[in-house]
Amino acid sequence: MIEAPGQTAGVPGPGDAGKVFRTELNPVDFLHRAAYLYPEKVAVVDGERRYRYRELAERSWRLANALRSAGLRKGDRVAALLFNSAPMLEAHFGVPAAGGILVAINHRLASREVAYILEHSGARFLLLDAEAEPLIAPLSIPGVTVIRCGGGHGQDPYEQFLAGASSAMPVSWLADEEETISINYTSGTTGQPKGVQYTYRGAYLNALGEVIVAAMSPESVYLWTLPMFHCNGWCFPWAVTAVAGRHVALRAVDPDAIWRLFDGEGVTHYCGSPTVQLMVINHSRAHRLERPVTALVAAAPPSPTLLGRMAELNLRVVHVYGLTETYGPITVCPTQAEWQQLPLEQRARLLARQGQGYPSADLVRVVDGDMHDIPQDGEAMGEVIMRGNNVMSGYFADEAATDRAFRGGWFHSGDLAVWHPDGNIELRDRGKDIIISGGENISSIEVEQAICAHPAVLECAVIGIPNERWGERPKAFVTLNNRATATAEEIIDFCRQRLAHYKCPDIVEFGPLPKTSTGKVQKFVLRERDWAGRDSRVGAT
Repeated sequence: MIEAPGQTAGVPGPGDAGKVFRTELNPVDFLHRAAYLYPEKVAVVDGERRYRYRELAERSWRLANALRSAGLRKGDRVAALLFNSAPMLEAHFGVPAAGGILVAINHRLASREVAYILEHSGARFLLLDAEAEPLIAPLSIPGVTVIRCGGGHGQDPYEQFLAGASSAMPVSWLADEEETISINYTSGTTGQPKGVQYTYRGAYLNALGEVIVAAMSPESVYLWTLPMFHCNGWCFPWAVTAVAGRHVALRAVDPDAIWRLFDGEGVTHYCGSPTVQLMVINHSRAHRLERPVTALVAAAPPSPTLLGRMAELNLRVVHVYGLTETYGPITVCPTQAEWQQLPLEQRARLLARQGQGYPSADLVRVVDGDMHDIPQDGEAMGEVIMRGNNVMSGYFADEAATDRAFRGGWFHSGDLAVWHPDGNIELRDRGKDIIISGGENISSIEVEQAICAHPAVLECAVIGIPNERWGERPKAFVTLNNRATATAEEIIDFCRQRLAHYKCPDIVEFGPLPKTSTGKVQKFVLRERDWAGRDSRVGAT
């Protein structure tokens, strides 16, 4: 039985103190509402398993109660090393319902990167998918209670963990909507991952922003091509649930499975970088869909060829832009009806813009070094800055980095853009040393540090270069020590032993590095060699 409003801690009852006109914004309440109104509606499709909203709620509340019984205290971090699956979705509700803070970890990282996140976040619990076991096997993680997910239904330790707990919605410990609901680690310009803190309020409002931007409804069927570990899946675990839509889990991007689910489940929405879109449109099963499917595209703007092919297949593109520090997308390119009458090339140029702020966010600005707005002429270039509901509350346990990012009362993205007369922005270069490859953030400094650990390397610089499939890929420029020798293959293999493989360079070029008179490497000179002839220094596919 689902409790009626007023019978849970999320909604104060008649005898509770507090304001009649205010309830703390909490995305966990989306699940309570969906299960109350649509208890028998299918909520999750995870392979052969199908859960209704009543079951999703009960399983999430069991997870919350089990964590509390295992000793979770308010604010304890619960890490999740899971693939897109029912347990990962349940963690997005069960962990905050318990009063914990969710730390969803990228399962594509190397073991020592996972170890750093577990240690830095102070995680007390770890939800671990059986397939991710090799990442944890070499680690010593004292003080972390590991709850394994996998091993067969009924014999699954996670299922046993849930089975022993109550299915009643637990009393909420939330006192202030600005408390932290999750910490998402991203590669920063220092090379070490930073823990980006999301608040209950920000997650709630960003979820509603996604509902509006994606035009979702109770009939929506959302396919999980986007990893839930990435910015909490852009808050779509909460957004889809807010409208009582259907979640269709996909453990890995598989274009054959995507087309099967497009047709078999009636998918209406999915998200992905241009790399994912290329895999979809080029598959042998690709065909024009009977009804439009909305595809949110980020990381790089869609090319005219990609846009044209997606339109042929009845895939409706919504171009969005954001960072981990902004809960994922914070701007959307506002397409206009009259654009449909324009030639494809011109329409693609307009759609390539990053646009302006979500309905749940403040409008973004583009400023010069003194934080003055640059001219809105589509030519002058400045830094994109943001503030408002959809900006992180800060970096976990890193006050200095937070102060730098928030200088002048705005979040500094490090991305460089022009500002068009119609108010929309368009990225032209990345000010941060970040490479975005297939939707994944890669810190160039992190890669440089790994390469410089090689005994033959004197110094190196890493940049992102255009790549037809991934948008951008790392390229390393290496200077060797006197009389030292090393091949490109040796450098790449050395890097692969220390970093996740997707972070390692595809190309290594040897020679002296261009520098300023003060000895600073001129990365823009290196970029110009590979990006010459392009208007933008942002990878597009």
